[in-house]
Amino acid sequence: MYLILFGAPGVGKGTQAKLISENFNIPQISTGDMLRAAIKEGSDLGKKAEQFIKNGELVPDNIILSLIEDRIIKPDCRNGLILDGFPRTISQADSLKEIMIRHKLPSFICIEITVEEEEILKRILGRKTCSKCGADYNDFTNPAPDNMICPKCGGQITSRADDNEETVKNRLRVYNEKTAVVKNYYQKDGKFYSVNGNDTVEGVYKNLEMILNKQE
Repeated sequence: MYLILFGAPGVGKGTQAKLISENFNIPQISTGDMLRAAIKEGSDLGKKAEQFIKNGELVPDNIILSLIEDRIIKPDCRNGLILDGFPRTISQADSLKEIMIRHKLPSFICIEITVEEEEILKRILGRKTCSKCGADYNDFTNPAPDNMICPKCGGQITSRADDNEETVKNRLRVYNEKTAVVKNYYQKDGKFYSVNGNDTVEGVYKNLEMILNKQE
């Protein structure tokens, strides 16, 4: 089962991707992870990618797609994988489809976790994190103590500097602009699904699981 998972900041995509990865025994990968791994390994593709990055340039699609193709055929992807942050364009989606055909693998499906903007703002603007142990808190769902000291480790609880309304709204706008064309691509292919992210973590996962089980 090969999955492209979309979700705006604050919808809980990371949590759901982790659950899917664990329960379906498939890795979650991103283009960033693959680039870092290739550079660390010193592979030919990694060396080429590193040169672009050092020059402050975007790594070309052909290198990214070659990395994805190499990754897809590794043993830990035999049951599938979760692809995060790719594709972003029609050209990338077409090339990804060609890779799957070339290796006689099932097509990717695309699932988006959706949450209304008002709820996303509440989730993000209310979130706080312990600077020491990383424990998460939220003003609306899991408030931090009044003294802002983490009861788990005694660390200081803080908000992220970029968690302000203007920044969050801009991040949501960019997300919607970047994903609209790809969502339309998979909708035309009949490979696009949407899941309501307003439910509990368990409820959202149950709905995702129902879709994924139909693909196997």
